[in-house]
Amino acid sequence: MTTILAIESSCDETSAAVVVDGRRAASNVVASQQELHAATGGVVPEVAARQHLRALVPVVRQALADAETSWEAIDAIAATAGPGLPGALVVGLNGARGLAFARRLPFIPTDHIEGHVCANWLLPEEPPLPAIALVVSGGHTELLLMEAHGRYRRLGGTRDDAAGEAFDKVARLLGLGYPGGPPVSKLAASAGPHRVRLPRAWLRGTDDFSFSGLKTAVQQLVASPDAPPHAAIADAFEESVADVLSVKAVRAAEREGVASILLAGGVAANPRLRARLRERASVPVFIPPPDLCTDNAAMIGAAAYRHLDLMVPAATALDVRPTVSRRAFALR
Repeated sequence: MTTILAIESSCDETSAAVVVDGRRAASNVVASQQELHAATGGVVPEVAARQHLRALVPVVRQALADAETSWEAIDAIAATAGPGLPGALVVGLNGARGLAFARRLPFIPTDHIEGHVCANWLLPEEPPLPAIALVVSGGHTELLLMEAHGRYRRLGGTRDDAAGEAFDKVARLLGLGYPGGPPVSKLAASAGPHRVRLPRAWLRGTDDFSFSGLKTAVQQLVASPDAPPHAAIADAFEESVADVLSVKAVRAAEREGVASILLAGGVAANPRLRARLRERASVPVFIPPPDLCTDNAAMIGAAAYRHLDLMVPAATALDVRPTVSRRAFALR
C-alpha cells in the first residue's frame, strides 16, 4: 500500500489530500478563493498566491485529520508543478518540498492536466484503456489520446479561449457572477421555448477548438436592439459549447478505436456537456463527480501514484512549469 499526501495550488484553490494506491481518496480538503476573486470578476494572480500562503498549512493539517492518519503513514508527497499561475504554483510546490524535506520523504512533481485525467481513477470502476481524454476547464481545453498511464498524445486543443474562460466572459456579458459556469448553466435551464442558435467553430480537419468567435457572437447578440432574453442566449451558448466538445471527442474516439472516453476538468461538471457526451458516445464515458472535476489535490495524488518512478529527493532543484506542453506531458 502506498499513501501519498498531495497538494494542489495551480490557480485559486488550495487543496491537500491523502490518496491510497492512486484509487482511494482518504481525504480531500479544498480551500476555495471564489469569494475573494468575485469582486474583480476573475483571478488576480498575486492575490491568489498570497492566499495560498495563508491556506496551505491549515489544509494539510485538515487533510491528515480527515484521513485519520499521521505523518508516519505517508510514503511520499506530491504537488502540482504545472501548468498554472506561476506564483500560485511556487507556493504549493515549494511548500510541499519543504514538508518532504522536513519529514525525509520523497517528492513527486505532478502535471495538473494529467491530474484532471486521473481523477477518473478515483471512481469505483477503473476506466479501460486506451481512452480519449477531454480536459475542459477555465484555463485548459485539451483533447488527448491516453494509450496508458504516462503515455499520452495530444490530438488538439483550443486555439484561443478555453471553454471555461468563455463561460466566464459570457457570464460577464449577461451580468452574472464569477465563476461563470454555474450561473450560465442555471440561467440556460430557465430558457423555456424561446430558442436561439449561435455559431459553432468546427475547424474541420483538426481536433482543435475555438470559442472566441462564439463569445463575440454572444456580445453582438446582447447588444442588438431586438436581443432575445438572456436565458435564451445562455441556453444557445451552452448548447454550442457542449455540441462542439462532445462531437469532436466522440469523433476522435471512433477514429482512434479507443475503449472509453474520459471527461475531466471544471467544465466537466456542466450537466449539458455530460449529457451530450453520453448520448453520442458508443463507448463507456467516465466522468468524476463535480467535487473531483474542479481543481483538487486528490486528482494530483491519483496521478502521482502512476509515476512513482518520478520520485526525487526533496532537495532536488525543481521549477514550476506555468504553460501547457504541446507534448503531453513535459514532466515525463
